[in-house]
Amino acid sequence: MKPDWILIANATRARLLQMERNERVTELETFDHPQSRSKISDLVDDRAGHESTDRSYGGTSYQPRTDPKQKEHQRFAREIAEFLERQAHSGSYRSLAVFASSPFLGELKAELGAATTKLLSGTHDLDLTSVGPAELGRRIAREVAH
Repeated sequence: MKPDWILIANATRARLLQMERNERVTELETFDHPQSRSKISDLVDDRAGHESTDRSYGGTSYQPRTDPKQKEHQRFAREIAEFLERQAHSGSYRSLAVFASSPFLGELKAELGAATTKLLSGTHDLDLTSVGPAELGRRIAREVAH
């Protein structure tokens, strides 16, 4: 029988777990994205945007501003989602529950592929990344029971 997996994540760190019947969790994989902790000035390599001096029709156009930290969060969400999608295609797990902080939960859900989405048993707007192993199983079981 395939295991049920649990992903706990925030924008900088994620842990993939397998829950056993006695509320004991086994860590299967860890993901770390230190760039999400970086200062914005460390993430960009040029000065702030500026207006073009082109005076022709349509010469001034503005692109929507995307925060560099937001880009890093999306990159991390995509990395996790691609891993989960590969594992879903290979039949590694039966179901997936996701516990992630907001707004990273939304970014992660937006990146999930079709195979992963089919196996998604639930999402929870809760950051458990700093919870220790002794309490983690209890907290997950309590949230899933709701």
